Amino acid sequence: MNRRLACLMVALLPFGVAAAPARAAERVKVTASFSILGDMVHQVGGDRVEVTALVGPNGDAHVYEPTPTDAKGLAASKLLVLNGLGLEGWITRLEKASGFKGQTVIASKGIKPQQMEDDEHGHKMVTDPHAWQNLANGRIYAQNIRDGLIKADPDGKATYEANAAKFIAAIDALEPEVRREIGRIPEGHRKMITTHDAFGYFGTAYGMAFVAPEGISTDSEATAQEVAKIIRQIRAEKIPAVFVENITDKRLLEQISRETGAKIGGTLYSDALSPPDGPAGTYLDMFRSNVKTIVAALAPAS
Repeated sequence: MNRRLACLMVALLPFGVAAAPARAAERVKVTASFSILGDMVHQVGGDRVEVTALVGPNGDAHVYEPTPTDAKGLAASKLLVLNGLGLEGWITRLEKASGFKGQTVIASKGIKPQQMEDDEHGHKMVTDPHAWQNLANGRIYAQNIRDGLIKADPDGKATYEANAAKFIAAIDALEPEVRREIGRIPEGHRKMITTHDAFGYFGTAYGMAFVAPEGISTDSEATAQEVAKIIRQIRAEKIPAVFVENITDKRLLEQISRETGAKIGGTLYSDALSPPDGPAGTYLDMFRSNVKTIVAALAPAS
């Protein structure tokens, strides 16, 4: 090698060194349907992923209307993470409009779905999509997201497995805490009113009874007869508190509270996280916040 060529290679070396980290830093673009899934993808994907949640904090995935910006973002994504179980009724239109060619993960795959009564459609039984409200299901969500990320980005396998294991360990650590706190509420007081039927899985897992004046979707409005029925039930069963959800209009529950004397127990996070600086900025913080609010309203003062 002559001296001139050697000098040229030395001069170009810094450019080659700079280019490698730039390529390595390119993150996998992931679109999640709503904020709770967005956080789960972030927990498992870490720095290897760039996550966009279509329905953001305090947003309502039941009635969301996708935008042209959503279509553009989805088209550029390598992975789409959905809840499934009928939650995202609008996603097919968005996928078609975007021309999305990436892979899709159904985060609830493998979960045993619960059924519930849908008052909006003649009291028929329908699938309850809110499976994330049971921490045991949260583990399954994390595993499905991990597997989807590995398939889309095999080079990140070790990272995704390590992050998923850490996330699942945090879920495992939180679950006994949830059960211990709920255990402070006398069994006779474990009934509450929420804005819509989002806590069926929570109730089954942790021994709570939830009554909602609205049906499975926040798009359905309670009739006067249904509200009257709930008011009678609150009075007859002495239900002590009603809870507002962050994604719904609180005026109906305020009316019920005034007419029954049941107190407003606070705000629960059902289908969406709070903004990052709020009390429910992550999936696990959402659980902690909800349990704290429920226990503060229903448990006897210590």
